Amino acid sequence: MKIGIPKALMYYFYYPFWKTLFESLGFEVVTSDDTSKSILDIGVKEAVAEICVPMKVYTGHVLNLLDKSVDYIYIPRFVSLRKGIFMCPKFMGLPDMIKGLFDGIENKILTHNIVSKSTDISEFHNYTVFIDKLGVSRKDLKNALKKARDKWLEFRTLNRQGYDINELLTSDEPKKYDGDITIGLIGYVYNVYDRFVNMDLLNVFRKLNIKVVTFDMMEEKIIQRQLKKFKKNMFWEFSNMLLGTAYEFMERDDIDGIIHITAFGCGPDSILEPFLTIDSEKHKKPFMTLRIDEQTGESHVITRVEAFTDLIRIKKYKAEKSVEGVI
Repeated sequence: MKIGIPKALMYYFYYPFWKTLFESLGFEVVTSDDTSKSILDIGVKEAVAEICVPMKVYTGHVLNLLDKSVDYIYIPRFVSLRKGIFMCPKFMGLPDMIKGLFDGIENKILTHNIVSKSTDISEFHNYTVFIDKLGVSRKDLKNALKKARDKWLEFRTLNRQGYDINELLTSDEPKKYDGDITIGLIGYVYNVYDRFVNMDLLNVFRKLNIKVVTFDMMEEKIIQRQLKKFKKNMFWEFSNMLLGTAYEFMERDDIDGIIHITAFGCGPDSILEPFLTIDSEKHKKPFMTLRIDEQTGESHVITRVEAFTDLIRIKKYKAEKSVEGVI
């Protein structure tokens, strides 16, 4: 039996978990192709017009998997990863949205609710639907979940050590990248790591000799410590992670500037962005929002990043010379 996993949305955070889980249960895992113009175009054509570009991309990946003759397309319903805090409504409604777009696809979708106390989504109760749906035993499912959890924790440990997710997912010998300035990149994993959608942004930074630190590289206890400073957290879990990470970046001397990469039409980010804009000024930390959609061109991204980081370099150079007594 072939289980298809779209290379979009939470693929970038949980693929090692999902791959290990299904393969440990004896199934073949098939991923969609890397995001491309054709995948984006067909997603834009078939998806709801008003929805954000990551969801349009996801739709394109689902169609790509249908062409691969998989038995099931795995589309979990992410509800909550922390008590009282929920996922973006589009994640909660994702299986239903896909079912509503295409006739006859309902029997192809493998879905279940994920309600967890943390980003570790390995709790057995979330997967009991697999026992009847996939014909697996409770014992085999528990063993597979343990293997999947161990693999995911290993992946997350390396990620927190500074290896970016694409390096970990695509290379047998992942590399770390340094630079003469450091940018804190705030954005959901699917905006940060989908090379086609963001015009290969991380590679743009590397060509400019810029080190990048992302929210997924942060220890969750550091993020939670920052979030405790707020009287009330946001409603959406990954938005909270970005918020806590951004305030950590504002306070860190080794972070020279912050870039927020966001998709046009993202509701949670529209609330997050004013916090970052206002308080980055208070912390005197250079800040820029980079907004992407299906129309964004490579020159737009490169030009803005070059201009922003050039100003940071000039500021840093003047500060260093001032300390040395040259200026």
